[in-house]
Amino acid sequence: MTRMPNRAKPPVHLIDIEAEGLTNLALGIADTMPQVSELLLDEIARAQTHRAERIPPDVVTMHSSVEFVDEASGVDRTVQIVYPAQADIAAGRISILTPIAAGLIGLREGQSISWPDREGRERKLTIVKVTQPTRI
Repeated sequence: MTRMPNRAKPPVHLIDIEAEGLTNLALGIADTMPQVSELLLDEIARAQTHRAERIPPDVVTMHSSVEFVDEASGVDRTVQIVYPAQADIAAGRISILTPIAAGLIGLREGQSISWPDREGRERKLTIVKVTQPTRI
C-alpha cells in the first residue's frame, strides 16, 4: 500500500485508553483490512493522548457524534463513531474500521483532513461540530 504523504495533517488527540483499544483493533484487522489498519495505526502513532477527563470537548472520540462536510461533494453528514459491533449505518453509527471514521477520530471542530475513501480517492473532510455522549 502507498502511504499517504504526511503533508499538513492536523494534530490528533485521543483518549489514552481508547488509543490502546484502537491499536489492538487495528492490529487485529491487519490481514483482512490492511488499508484501514494502516491508516488507523498511522493516526494513533501521531496522536497526543490525554486522560478521558482532560480531552477537549470539541475532539472526535469514540461514541462522539460528528458533523462533517465532504468538501468534494459538498455533502454535510452527521455520524456517531462506534466500535464495529455497534455499527448501524441506518442509525448513523459508523464503525471506526471505516476509512471515514479512521480519518475523523481525534480531530477537532474546524479542522480538515485529506483522506482516502474506500476507492482510494482523496477526500477533504472538514469537522463542523462535535457532540460528546453523556459520560457517566
